[in-house]
Amino acid sequence: MDALASLLDGPRARGAFLLRAVMEPPWSIRIEDRAPLCVMTMACGEAWVVPDTGPGLRLRPGDVAIARGPHPYTVADNPATAPRAWILPGEVCRTAEGEDLAETMALGVRTWGNSPDGSAVMLIGTYLLEGEISGRLLDALPPLLVVPGEQECAPLMPLLAEEIVRDRPGQEAVLDRMLDLLLISTLRSWFSRPDADAPAWFRALGDPVVGPALRLLQGHPAHPWTVAALAAKTGVSRAALARRFTALVGEPPMAYLTGWRLSLAADLLREPDATLASVARRVGYGGAFALSAAFKRERGVSPREHRAHHAVASAG
Repeated sequence: MDALASLLDGPRARGAFLLRAVMEPPWSIRIEDRAPLCVMTMACGEAWVVPDTGPGLRLRPGDVAIARGPHPYTVADNPATAPRAWILPGEVCRTAEGEDLAETMALGVRTWGNSPDGSAVMLIGTYLLEGEISGRLLDALPPLLVVPGEQECAPLMPLLAEEIVRDRPGQEAVLDRMLDLLLISTLRSWFSRPDADAPAWFRALGDPVVGPALRLLQGHPAHPWTVAALAAKTGVSRAALARRFTALVGEPPMAYLTGWRLSLAADLLREPDATLASVARRVGYGGAFALSAAFKRERGVSPREHRAHHAVASAG
């Protein structure tokens, strides 16, 4: 499995929130639901996605935006339009005065908005729980990104627009998988762009020395790696590998390996049937105690506390 495939292996929507929003200007929606990730695409018309910090990004038909939570943002016909609806945790929608808008703006199956014939139609898919998205993936993303509509995810848009308003047995599972596919296709296009704000380790994959070393670490985290072993595999000296790796990735090889192993462990610990000992073996630690000590030292919480936190979040 290559590094990008490993990173994108995490999305697993389960009962994701999907909505077709039909709006006529002026309109503005404040998103404060604290969801870990939201995918938005314009079926027709235009919109702006405006984070609290940084510039707003314009969405045209076919464009796909990905917003990483839990930070709030605003989606509107124009950045200057004041919010008229607030989306809160638990799929609550209200006005500034607290009036519930769930019923008054309902327009049909998974369809919501201020006009049934609105000029702007947006398809929205939201991952509601952190456990549905790899922590490594979230860490690699900026707060907001937009992929133009001519990219490889474009063929998915008509299918999603058609399926999102259907009400058939098993439809929830169909939409979950379509959302996963849209997210993965969009991110693959974004990561391949030269101007993408990709993490340093991803950019370093193209280096003839550091790239092979990274693939070895990412692909075989349980192996007892040393700098000497990596250097032998990549055909350079230990000093040359350590110097070049640190310059391109931002940290030494063994520090990167520790972070990678613990990120993998954090994802694996979300699986209810995974034991600490089994996770330790899969990520290269000698036993549960060694993994627990490293996890606590680097992340500030024990594996047990990490697992309990996400169990509570999932139950909520």
